[in-house]
Amino acid sequence: MSHTHINYVEFPAINLTATQLFFEKAFGWSFTSYGPEYLAFSDSGVEGGFYQSELKSLTDNGSVLVVLYTKQLEDTLKTVEENGGSIVKPIFSFPGGRRFHFTEPSGNELAVWSDQ
Repeated sequence: MSHTHINYVEFPAINLTATQLFFEKAFGWSFTSYGPEYLAFSDSGVEGGFYQSELKSLTDNGSVLVVLYTKQLEDTLKTVEENGGSIVKPIFSFPGGRRFHFTEPSGNELAVWSDQ
């Protein structure tokens, strides 16, 4: 661990089971359950967790946006949709690449970008 670097990220989750299945299937993340109200995840680039809550993380509410990287943006968008994610901003260009935003089954917004 590096001093003062981001080490862990936590998200609210309305439906822990659906959220876990989505990230396992769409992105290959691994999970450890710590009781009925908390799931830790790994194999994502940074470790983190989901806690049981009726809240959701959305940029419209001022939330931080977590952005994942892919080499194959269109394929990743298709995988997100096939596994229960909803596209909230279709692929668009920005200086340095392209990206899209999606919500996972508990309603949290994330993005995926590519430099290709």
